[in-house]
Amino acid sequence: MRGYVPKYQLTTPASLAEALAMLANEPGVWKPFAGGTDLMVLLESGNLKHHNYINIWHLHELRQIEVSEQHITLGALTTYSDIQQHPVLRDEFPILCQAASETGGLAIQNRGTLGGNIINASPAADSPPALLAYDAEIELTSESGTRWIPYHGFHTGYKTMLMGSDELLTRIRLPRESTNCYHYYRKVGTRKAQAISKVCLAAVGWKRDHRISDVRIVLGSVAPIVIRCVHTEDTLRDKAISPETIKLARECLINEITPIDDIRSTASYRQRVAANLLTDFLEKLQID
Repeated sequence: MRGYVPKYQLTTPASLAEALAMLANEPGVWKPFAGGTDLMVLLESGNLKHHNYINIWHLHELRQIEVSEQHITLGALTTYSDIQQHPVLRDEFPILCQAASETGGLAIQNRGTLGGNIINASPAADSPPALLAYDAEIELTSESGTRWIPYHGFHTGYKTMLMGSDELLTRIRLPRESTNCYHYYRKVGTRKAQAISKVCLAAVGWKRDHRISDVRIVLGSVAPIVIRCVHTEDTLRDKAISPETIKLARECLINEITPIDDIRSTASYRQRVAANLLTDFLEKLQID
C-alpha cells in the first residue's frame, strides 16, 4: 500500500537559520528531509508515519568537507559518493570509504547522506560502524547554538538518540589518528552488493612491541543499535595476539552482543559470524 502523497507537506527553507527556526517554533512538527533514500521507501510502502518535512538538501554549508591538521570534518549532507572521491578519506579512513561503496547502488550513493544514515538509526546501517571505529564526534545545531558530542553513546536504543526536537545534525568530525593502525571492515549479507547486512564488523587496531596497544571494535546488526564492544576492547588491550587471546576475545564478544532472529538471519548465525569476523580481524592485525 503506497502512501497518499497529498497527506504530506515538504517545505524548502531559504537558509539553515530558517530551517532551525521552524524546528524551534513548532517542536515535533517538522523533521528534516535530506537525500530521502530511507524516507521514500517508507512512503512507497505506506509506512511513513510523520507528515511534515523540511527539505535541507540544498543547504550547501552542510555539504562541505574541511581538512585541518587534527581533524577532517564532513557536513551532514556529504553523500556516499563524496566520501569515496575525497583523497584524505581514501588515504586515512579507508573503512568509511569501503562502507560508502557497499551502501546500495550508484543512485543511492549519489543521493544518500552520511547524516541521514546516522539519524535513520538503523542497527544495520553501513557507515555508523566505521564512524564509531574512527571515534567520530557529531555536531548538533539549534537556534540556541551548537554542541559537539561523541558519536559513541549518541544512540540510546532502537531509533532513539540524544537529540532535541529543535536540533539538526550538521557536521561529523573524525580525528586524524588512524595512519599507523590496521583498518578492517567486513559486511556479511545475502549478496555481495545492494544487501542489508546480517552482520557487519568495523575495527581499527594499533600494536606496540607485538602487543595490542589500542583497539576499537564495532558491530552492526547484532543489537538494537550499532554497538561498540568496549568490554572486548578492554580484554584485548596490552595483550599479545595468540590463540588463547583470540578465544578469550570471542567469548567476551558473544556475551556483549544481543542478536535476534529475523527475516534476514538467526541469532545463532549472527553470533558465530561476529566471532569469526573478530578472529579474522585479529589474525590480520597480528601479521600487519
